[in-house]
Amino acid sequence: MAGAAVLAGAAVPVATGRAAAADTAGTAEAAPFPATSVRPGDVRYPDLVRGMNQRWTARPENVRLVASSEQVRNAVQQAVDAGKRLTVRSGGHCYEDFVFNHAIETVIDLSEMTTVRYDEQRSAFEVEAGATLTEVYERLYKVYGVVVPGGVCYSVGVGGHVSGGGWGMLCRRDGLIVDHLYAVEVVVVDARRRARVVVATREPDDPHRELWWAHTGGGGGNFGVVTRYWFRSPGATGTAPGSLLPKPPAEVLLSAVSWPWEKMTQQAVSRLVRNYGAWHEAHSAAGGPYDGLVANLSLNHRSNGQIGLLTQMDATLPDARGLLDAFLRSVSDGVGVPHGAVTSAMGEHGPMPEFATPRRLPWLQATRYLGVTNSVLVDPTLRGDHKSAYMRRNLPEQQIATMYRHLTRTDFANPNAMVLLSSYGAAVNSVSRTATASVHRDSAFKLLYQTYWHSADEDAVNIGWLRGIYEDVYARTGGVPVSDDHTDGCYVNYPDIDLNDPRRNRSGTPWTTLYYGENYPRLQRAKATWDPTDFFRHGQSVRLPGF
Repeated sequence: MAGAAVLAGAAVPVATGRAAAADTAGTAEAAPFPATSVRPGDVRYPDLVRGMNQRWTARPENVRLVASSEQVRNAVQQAVDAGKRLTVRSGGHCYEDFVFNHAIETVIDLSEMTTVRYDEQRSAFEVEAGATLTEVYERLYKVYGVVVPGGVCYSVGVGGHVSGGGWGMLCRRDGLIVDHLYAVEVVVVDARRRARVVVATREPDDPHRELWWAHTGGGGGNFGVVTRYWFRSPGATGTAPGSLLPKPPAEVLLSAVSWPWEKMTQQAVSRLVRNYGAWHEAHSAAGGPYDGLVANLSLNHRSNGQIGLLTQMDATLPDARGLLDAFLRSVSDGVGVPHGAVTSAMGEHGPMPEFATPRRLPWLQATRYLGVTNSVLVDPTLRGDHKSAYMRRNLPEQQIATMYRHLTRTDFANPNAMVLLSSYGAAVNSVSRTATASVHRDSAFKLLYQTYWHSADEDAVNIGWLRGIYEDVYARTGGVPVSDDHTDGCYVNYPDIDLNDPRRNRSGTPWTTLYYGENYPRLQRAKATWDPTDFFRHGQSVRLPGF
């Protein structure tokens, strides 16, 4: 799922300046329930040892359901003292087995830590790590009229979504969710193997500031257990809650159109993809009339029946409908096949025939609709695999031809197999590559290669298809999107363990560079400071310096 989180984590409100630098348990609030340990044999256990991707399950000795930062600290300390491997879950959307695998002995489950409130002391919005994106959007908007520009999927937990950077449908207008992150609360383990709660802010004089920076795109499960985040936009002043974060558009225009595969030649598909890429390359800088537009082009496998384009446009902009119509004409130019209604499910979204003509909707209504419109998002039985790439410039013709060949293969048929092209750039690109840990700040759009299926018997064919299309598209650079004039690595919130494997990644460029670029050494230094014993680790966790 395009907005999925890597690992669970969370954060807590924080004071400004040096007052925030001291270790703290955050806001002192009574936990709504005592920490609960669920063990094998408990009827709840099978539901608590798996996430959304049913390829990954675990048999931990216990799952710790927690309700406060202090309960998290206690659970971490007990695992440290007992020498137990520990992972963390918030929303359960991790694409890889970083939370649930055979080596894990304790899972900390943050799903009941869901507070979303305004913290008057800190003049920032406190969001606990287990809150889902829908819970965050509903509370912030209905009570305060503001928003954070996070992902689409309703059930993604903020813990890992934020720490990995957080892309969403308002990104071109408002940037990434981490661009509005003020502070983070983390349970860390020091060199003396003592668990403690630390709050780190973006304040220049906060001695813990590097811990904040590491959570602005460094990924989940690397430095500690995030228990809370606080959000306030840079430059926001005063104490009025409605002025401290962006206000979403009062209304948006939604458009969903499709092209029938049966009429799409290779030339037509190539023209469609090149049009999409050229438009985004031309509009990758911030400040233009299209900052309020985000579009997802779904290149579904031919067995789906359709290729789809979903577009959301800020309807409050002058001549918004005219701008949207011009965008659709630009993408359709020269394709030679008229577009019609979306009548098939594709990616995160179901059939949307009512949006063949753009419709104006209130922002929250549109956000709710997009978050739950497809059974893929609410089906707890699916298995999946995913890969990613950032595009600085348009896709080369050879890469488009390779996609076409794999999307039209007759020896493989899965309507849920696809390449999703998603808007990037504009406000995202107005932040420097090193200001946050999210290094991909000069891209025009990004790609998500994904496939979903139900049975373990289908694992090999689906994983094989995904590896085949991905490695063939990037054959010139060793099977992965090495940074060059066109591509710029991979998205850490779409983790892909194949990047570690020299049989799959033959580029000589390590996965750390693909995810983090020049920011990786700084993340390693943060790791050495805040997790010097490497207690928090998984298949693609930040390594200590020297490793």
